[in-house]
Amino acid sequence: MGHGQVRRQRQTQVRQSMSNKMWGGRFSERPDAIMEEINVSIDVDRHLYAQDITASKAHAAMLAAQGIITANDAKNIGKGLDTILSEIRKGSFDFKRALEDIHMNVEGRLSELIGPAAGRLHTARSRNDQVATDFRLFVRDTIDDIDAALARYQAALVRRALEHADTVMPGFTHLQTAQPVTLGHHLMAYVEMAARDRGRFRDARKRLNESPLGAAALAGTSFPIDRELTARTLGFDRPMANSLDAVSDRDFVLETLSAASITAVHLSRFAEEIVLWTSPLVGLVRLSDKFTTGSSIMPQKRNPDAAELVRAKTGRVIGALNGLLIVMKGLPLAYQKDMQEDKQGAMEAFAALSLAVRAMTGMVDDLMPEAERMKQAAGDGYATATDLADWLVRTLKMPFRDAHHVTGRIVGLAAKQGVALHELPLSEMQSVEPRITAQALAVLSVESSVKSRTSYGGTAPKNVRAQAKAWQKRLEKEQNSR
Repeated sequence: MGHGQVRRQRQTQVRQSMSNKMWGGRFSERPDAIMEEINVSIDVDRHLYAQDITASKAHAAMLAAQGIITANDAKNIGKGLDTILSEIRKGSFDFKRALEDIHMNVEGRLSELIGPAAGRLHTARSRNDQVATDFRLFVRDTIDDIDAALARYQAALVRRALEHADTVMPGFTHLQTAQPVTLGHHLMAYVEMAARDRGRFRDARKRLNESPLGAAALAGTSFPIDRELTARTLGFDRPMANSLDAVSDRDFVLETLSAASITAVHLSRFAEEIVLWTSPLVGLVRLSDKFTTGSSIMPQKRNPDAAELVRAKTGRVIGALNGLLIVMKGLPLAYQKDMQEDKQGAMEAFAALSLAVRAMTGMVDDLMPEAERMKQAAGDGYATATDLADWLVRTLKMPFRDAHHVTGRIVGLAAKQGVALHELPLSEMQSVEPRITAQALAVLSVESSVKSRTSYGGTAPKNVRAQAKAWQKRLEKEQNSR
């Protein structure tokens, strides 16, 4: 028999032994085709290949350090795993559905590459602690990527806030014109939201950063393993303290999905504003061709589809959180096959959020404010009425409730005459409150209104510039420390 035939025979034997299966001699018949189809997970968990190989290399090195396998076997295992990693990255690796998951696909290929030594890699571990470790590493990497993307989003918001610290626009409550604010102030609100989002992701990362590896199937192992060593090698803070918890916990996914859901809601709120602002009926901002699409039938249309899709992807993220909560709610300890459903929704949600953050960052850079229209809209609806009431309190020492009543009557006069508040003749104002002077008229412009809001966190342009510059320094420091 030639060398090629021997190699092919060995590969066939490996595939047969792996497919009947890693379960060993307990089963004498192949599973039903439907059973194989519902059981297979390689289409999803193949995305864990880098984490699976990294964790396997750490496990093999630990086994050798503890004298559980030979140094030569560990060396060959490491080389074989590096070869597999290279094959997957080049796209030449043959993922086999018959081998169910990423773990057995890697182990099967390793057997082809290095022979029986591959079987020693699974000493003192189970697919239960293996997948828990891989997914923790994946989620940790995902958190780091999302955090970096949110930092870039914040930086874009801060840049535009500095540009528009003085650009007056209407502030809304109940989607009704309330008081004038500046566009810079409005953008900085989303910087603060993103900061809380990043804090939640950091909190989730801190809690997930414990290693399940070595918990084995559920009860630990009788081999003299060093879990501290594998935890350090993989960048975990410590091993998980309870083997049952280690293989059955998915809090780390739920918590990260919760952080992702809140982040997606924040992005969706901003996306909704962009959709409103770009409507010709509102006309506060424009988006360029980069982030809009046209209509197949109406040539005049410019649709804010990027913002609309960011808004829609929020449902995917929240849905993944709800889905996994429902999967986990009735599961007794320890590992259950239900947990195989923990990955697809989460991976899709994280990908959707990452894309949404990048899209929103692009739209922030692309936004073209219509400054004159913003200023005009900021004065509509008697938006500076509160400034008049504040003047009455500050200058005439009037109780605020009385000032509120007087201002309301003056607004009523302006509405009857169809003029803006600052256009109402002083004599008309004095017919309601004789002590009002021309000085009161000076506070009724939208520019004066925003400049007066100097309390900490207020919309005054000098406040906005100070906050934006502070955030710029903070983000630059973070970037330099990465």
